[in-house]
Amino acid sequence: MRKILLSLLCSIIVASSWSQDHPVLPASTKSPGTLTAADWQSDLRFLQQTVHKDYSFLFKKVTVDDFNAEVEKLYKAMPAMSDNQRIAGIARIISLFKYGHTSMGWRQMPFKFHVAPVNFYWFSDGMYAEGADKKYENIVGAKLVKVEGKPLKDVLEAIKPLVPAENDQYFKAYGLDFMAIPEALHAQGITKELKPAITYTFEKDGKTFDQSITAIEGFQLPRRYGFAKPGEDWVSVRDQSSTPYYLKNIDKNYYYEYLPESKTVYVRQSQVLDDAQESIAAFYKKVFEFIDKNEVEKLVIDVRLNGGGNNYKNKPVVTGIVESKKINKTGKLFVITGRRTFSACQNLVNEFSNYTNAVFVGEPTSENINFYGDTRRVDLPKTGIPVFLSFAWWQDKPQWENADWLAPHLSVEMSFAEYKANRDPALETCLNFNDKDYVLDPMTHLRNLFTDGKLDQVEAEAKKMVADPKYRYMNFETKINDAGYNLLNGKQNDAALSVFELNTKLFPKSANAWDSYAEANWKAGKTDKAIEYYNKAIELDPNGVTGDNARNMLKQIKTQKGF
Repeated sequence: MRKILLSLLCSIIVASSWSQDHPVLPASTKSPGTLTAADWQSDLRFLQQTVHKDYSFLFKKVTVDDFNAEVEKLYKAMPAMSDNQRIAGIARIISLFKYGHTSMGWRQMPFKFHVAPVNFYWFSDGMYAEGADKKYENIVGAKLVKVEGKPLKDVLEAIKPLVPAENDQYFKAYGLDFMAIPEALHAQGITKELKPAITYTFEKDGKTFDQSITAIEGFQLPRRYGFAKPGEDWVSVRDQSSTPYYLKNIDKNYYYEYLPESKTVYVRQSQVLDDAQESIAAFYKKVFEFIDKNEVEKLVIDVRLNGGGNNYKNKPVVTGIVESKKINKTGKLFVITGRRTFSACQNLVNEFSNYTNAVFVGEPTSENINFYGDTRRVDLPKTGIPVFLSFAWWQDKPQWENADWLAPHLSVEMSFAEYKANRDPALETCLNFNDKDYVLDPMTHLRNLFTDGKLDQVEAEAKKMVADPKYRYMNFETKINDAGYNLLNGKQNDAALSVFELNTKLFPKSANAWDSYAEANWKAGKTDKAIEYYNKAIELDPNGVTGDNARNMLKQIKTQKGF
């Protein structure tokens, strides 16, 4: 099915938060003084009723009751709020759905806002000022530690409710600009009063210092795909003497290059939209013809910057790989994903996962595997605030394979020093890949060892992989727990006990691991052990859901045994 409303799609992708590459914050078309609290409340009710009437299917991650409760809370608070607080309140309501496409149209907002001229980027070792106005050149390359005297962690927690984040990757990609918006910081309680300048605390060269930065009305951050574009008035921390492949020809939607040393074809595709000079189909036809006619051992398709487009354009990419016997093999085909891999590009990587032998490298995607996309614009009648509400459910995988994101087989995150020096650890990992050093499917590997009776080796291998940062996005605890329940439900109690015990060794601080181990012991008739392990779960999670379940199970045991 074609991505609908293509003319709006690019703005939808970036308008879902403040983190636009080219934010357009237009002058107000309405005078705030002419809007009453009742007008704002009326628009809130309109939004609530519209959602219930036409978009009730969006209630997947938030319940109807919780949504209504938040609406009522905001409705009652609106009379005492300033306009920026009311806008933030509506953004929080929309963000409850946690679908990136379902968002407030910040780019089309009919109110004035301000942006501090600084670009923050979240690297593996912290958040840095990646670019800034030349007048604040001293902060470029500095690590951010506080905003308005508050620890960065607290500030991020405060602004996160404004962002319709499907996962943490989406927030990293599209949410950080709220730290540069005075109106947002005030609305979320970071500043006590609305003021034009923001005070940041940085670390650089072993020193800690404060820098006040004045925000500019309607300012457009000069950047592409989250990275600064240096110019006459703008400074980037990256060494400009050379350009890494993923930032080359950045004004093109896609390009390819042959790397003769590794006999690799590298493709960077940053949109699922035809380029003005060449269609996606024509481009990939050329790529695969080059692969067929030349000495090529690897293909790397880099979609870490790709925020989507029209997923009908994905077909020639996927079929080209499937038809290429030369390249569609494990260790020959690599796909680099990242925090901006979203929308139609999520569909693309899903299809790579389904139909090819791609090894995924880099960071997780910023979209759920199955998701709500394609939106209709709804303008709130009194304030004119545009809201985009998703209506199309995209499901490339069965519901039991859905997840917060598509996780890489090989987790690679870029450090600040690597970015500054133009190193690309994700591409380096692809080029240096050796399947002898990597287990592509860890759970199958462990399952085979277990089936062969090599229990000591299972534990040793599992411990090694859990500790290896390459596998950081492999949810070993959940997958091992599921394997244990599969055995338990199949009446294989002894095998299930071994698996659950392994999980407690790997994750000794997990209340859920101990709770599951207790259940297996109870079903195996080992009541004393079940009681011991349920109490362990309560100790680790005294006030949580797992602790409550453990207490309920203990009551059942006592009732059954007549304690």
